[in-house]
Amino acid sequence: MKLLEEKKKKLLTCLDKYSDEDIMIAFSGGVDSTLLLKAACELADKNKRKVYAVTIHTTLHPMNEIEITKQLAKEIGAIHSIIEVDELQNAGIMNNPVNRCYLCKKYLFTKLLEMAKELGIQTIMDGTNEDDLHVYRPGILALKELNIKSPLAETGITKKEIREIAKEYGLSVAKRPSAPCLATRFPYDCELSYEKMRKVEAAEEYIKGLGFYNVRLRVHDELAKIEVDAIDMNHLLEMKTEIVDYLKQLGYTYVAMDLEGFRSGSMDAVLDL
Repeated sequence: MKLLEEKKKKLLTCLDKYSDEDIMIAFSGGVDSTLLLKAACELADKNKRKVYAVTIHTTLHPMNEIEITKQLAKEIGAIHSIIEVDELQNAGIMNNPVNRCYLCKKYLFTKLLEMAKELGIQTIMDGTNEDDLHVYRPGILALKELNIKSPLAETGITKKEIREIAKEYGLSVAKRPSAPCLATRFPYDCELSYEKMRKVEAAEEYIKGLGFYNVRLRVHDELAKIEVDAIDMNHLLEMKTEIVDYLKQLGYTYVAMDLEGFRSGSMDAVLDL
């Protein structure tokens, strides 16, 4: 607990460096960016400055994310804006290249920089955390090239610690599962499409609605492979008839359960990292 308090203090000290100016935060509505937004807004209130929470509405994320960000930004007291983009068409990622995350981040944050310039804002922040620095995240290079600040990573705060601090703040998203972009459900170097991603989104929402926490549907052509937490595997088997029927209605020919269970970034296993 003492270490957590020290990291929380370091985060506030880091944010305080920017508290005498208006700032912009890339706001997805996930626990990382929500905690960052909450802490930044509290400091901004004391210094009579503004915090702009900007949500990028993309084709690669679940559609219900937008309503969540609107509500959260309102609760926290940030100035919320939404930018509509189509990175699938414009960021060079249609064939899901290995550097997809880099290309996507470069495209998206360039859009944020354009908006920040119009508002006279010098500093843009994002919710990258300490854990992100130790896995395959090529998008982090794009953030560095564009001089995007990542206070959670700078202060060494992990995902687990973020959830604990978010709970202290009373944030409703403290236990919300991560929701990475839908392109992560497909193998690298395969053609992406809106239809494929909406099918994945529908399948995952259906399975979550049956009482599962972490759910990923990894798609290999006609095979839909389901990842859930190891503790939920027996429950998945109990619900197999309903799940198989629904996924076949969506158009998948084969439905399987991944015996390794849920793990973030499992599609990166083929990379020589």
